[in-house]
Amino acid sequence: MTVKDEARLRPVTSRQNALVKDLRRAFARGEPTEAGSVAIEGIRIIEEAIRSGLRFQAVFFSESGRAHAARLLPQIASHAETLLLPDQVFASAVATETPQGVAALVKPKTFALEDVLRVPAEHLLLACLAGVQDPGNVGTIVRSAEAFGVQAVMLGEKTASHFNAKAIRASAGSVFREPLMHVRLQETIALLKQQGIRIVATSSHKGQPVDQVVLTGPLALVIGSEGAGVPPEILAQADALITIPHSGRVESLNAGIAASIVLYEAARQRRSHPVIG
Repeated sequence: MTVKDEARLRPVTSRQNALVKDLRRAFARGEPTEAGSVAIEGIRIIEEAIRSGLRFQAVFFSESGRAHAARLLPQIASHAETLLLPDQVFASAVATETPQGVAALVKPKTFALEDVLRVPAEHLLLACLAGVQDPGNVGTIVRSAEAFGVQAVMLGEKTASHFNAKAIRASAGSVFREPLMHVRLQETIALLKQQGIRIVATSSHKGQPVDQVVLTGPLALVIGSEGAGVPPEILAQADALITIPHSGRVESLNAGIAASIVLYEAARQRRSHPVIG
């Protein structure tokens, strides 16, 4: 580490430091701080945030993770605060039991539905999450959404926050790039239908097999919760229901896997029948 980078590290020993408290609360709540920052942890995730162009409010290193500073500080703008914490203070603020020794508060990108709807309608592919409560599944879905060309992910009521530490890890950085927004799902679906966007909902026990349903054109795929599936009031808005055929020895697939299969099939069909123009 250069002398200049070393000088940027500000020693902080108190658990009551304002930034340390913000980091702790952001991890505990899985929501942005009052300043609009979210908490992230680990070398890989922080480097994904850097590559995604996020703005850093503060970066925290533990004494035992101090060596990471030489790798990360040259990549982080000088306006971000950089703090060096005793191991016990660092461990008290982060989410993992065996921390890597580096965490950060970053400003996520924000998106509005109006921005998403500017995409030419024939290319539009959306994912809507209806009560997906496991943050790991939310992160998996966001990762698959980015992989398979989804323009935005709508997070409906009772869906876990994509700012949850587990969701961020499961997304492998996709939450930093994929347009995400919390919505009132029933109202949003009604608006999408007015825009000529077809609504296709997943079901574990009824509907057409996913490979027999046309998934091209303007489309919003609705993924339900791990236990209850898509709520009845949302199913009533759907233009079609799809299911994923599987062995009867398995009751159902989890939401992350089911969504990934459906999104892959949609992407496959769109590659096979591309829209010209």
